[in-house]
Amino acid sequence: MLTEVTATRYVTPLREGGSLPGLVEADDLVPYVMKFTGAGQGRKTLVAEVICGQLARALGFRVPGLVTLDLDPVIGLGEPDQEVQGLLKGSGGTNLGMRFLPRALGFDPLAYVVDPAEAGRIVWFDALINNVDRSWRNPNMLVQGGELWLIDHGASMIWHHNWRGAHAWADKPYDASDHALARFGPEVPAAAAELAPLVTEELIAEAAADVPDVWLADEPGFDTPDAVRRAYVETLRARAATIHERVTLPAGGTPPAGTPGWVTEGASR
Repeated sequence: MLTEVTATRYVTPLREGGSLPGLVEADDLVPYVMKFTGAGQGRKTLVAEVICGQLARALGFRVPGLVTLDLDPVIGLGEPDQEVQGLLKGSGGTNLGMRFLPRALGFDPLAYVVDPAEAGRIVWFDALINNVDRSWRNPNMLVQGGELWLIDHGASMIWHHNWRGAHAWADKPYDASDHALARFGPEVPAAAAELAPLVTEELIAEAAADVPDVWLADEPGFDTPDAVRRAYVETLRARAATIHERVTLPAGGTPPAGTPGWVTEGASR
């Protein structure tokens, strides 16, 4: 279960993403990037953030720590932006917090080199969760102290927006031709050999168990939050086995000679 903290101060909106997350301080004296239940993408975005983020961490990737953030909308009364005010008013209760990474820079595929093995691990993971939001236009990765961090998994697992067709997603291909790491020659088969055996039912169930019941309640077609969790386990477990066989990468994706930056040799370890 995720640690529960309470938001004590709304600092500022972060306008990089479409969901308008905000930087807040909590009663544990830690700054967090808060993602709101009242955002247009809805609570399933937060479910995806938790399951994918916890899976990534279990597989050895660097992901900001996650907590549940209890929000009293009154903390944002001093915010002059009416859009932000509406978001806060519609998000009272349990929201998601991601630990803020100070001095982190957005990953630029033209300024950094990523080792093909590490690129392969990330591409394979994105194929597993069907992450459609890690393109070169919007990498959703940060660099802090020479280390690569994965962020923003809310657009993943799009099958949970239509559970009736979820069983078919185990066999769906993954187009990585636009992936932010495609140019670094990702070694996807090697990544699959390493990571796929680790994606057990137990591992996925542990990640799904961290999703608060309130975000899974009243899901059409399911009687209980645990039934929804089981559906995530079944879909991801089936997809893990063979997804590497259906990843599409551009031909000749290798790092250009002389590219500046750092090489992530086992950065996820």
